[in-house]
Amino acid sequence: MRQYPPVHSSIEARSAEVRWRDVVVDGRNAPYGVAGSGSPVVFLHGFGLTHRTYAGAVERLAATGVRVYAPALPGFAGTDALPPHRDGFGGYARWLDRFLDTVGVDGPVMLVGHSFGGGVGIASTHDLGARVSRLVLVNSVGGGAWAPGGPPRELRERPLWRWGASAAVDAVLARTPASAIASIAGDALRNAVRSPATLWRIGELARGADLRVEASRIAERGVPTTMVWSHGDTFIPRASFESLRGALRDPHVHRVPGCHGWLIGDPDSFGRAMTTVLGLPIAPAA
Repeated sequence: MRQYPPVHSSIEARSAEVRWRDVVVDGRNAPYGVAGSGSPVVFLHGFGLTHRTYAGAVERLAATGVRVYAPALPGFAGTDALPPHRDGFGGYARWLDRFLDTVGVDGPVMLVGHSFGGGVGIASTHDLGARVSRLVLVNSVGGGAWAPGGPPRELRERPLWRWGASAAVDAVLARTPASAIASIAGDALRNAVRSPATLWRIGELARGADLRVEASRIAERGVPTTMVWSHGDTFIPRASFESLRGALRDPHVHRVPGCHGWLIGDPDSFGRAMTTVLGLPIAPAA
């Protein structure tokens, strides 16, 4: 297998304004943002949102000295949904492979995925081999476990109302600025109006995400992996985080204050966290 060199970054900040573009992937329009210069990094957004929701976070990430590509994943923000028979996490990985070809990124790339985007990052790292050199999971789905005051259970058994309640609590506790809340609500509403059936289908994929087998194989291959976890996350159950961490064989964990959507409401903190993460030694996972 061809071995790519690791992604390096400078901690020196620089101008990194996001430029919004469109490309055609599989004959369909795909909006994306690009910012900064340096080694390529792909930022993968969360469920129900868009690449533009994270504009501040993308700019701060690019300011660490990397070139960030932030695509609107299929089913969101004007990128057509994947066909139903190909819309699992593996389908997203194949789409990302073609997106990278289209924008002229040969590899290697570092993947940074938040929430649902973390699940896409895990599947892509697993499926795309040496094309992915490093993985950073930010409050990611994929652990597949839930422990409601007792022994762990399958995450897909968690009632829908608990997901909704956790999202509401997260928004309040995070003290997310009104402008960010408006952006999140607007993006979610537009996605829902555009195709409610698609949003529901992808939501079910996210809700039951269990990527522990893929995570274990990523660890076996020695792909450098870092988990970024906020102490106050009530949306992704702690049991899911611990389960995913175990599957990845105890990778480095960078803990930050805040709730599930902390990087949207406080992109400066995300920039500082990524400066630390990118400065870590990139020894393979144990």
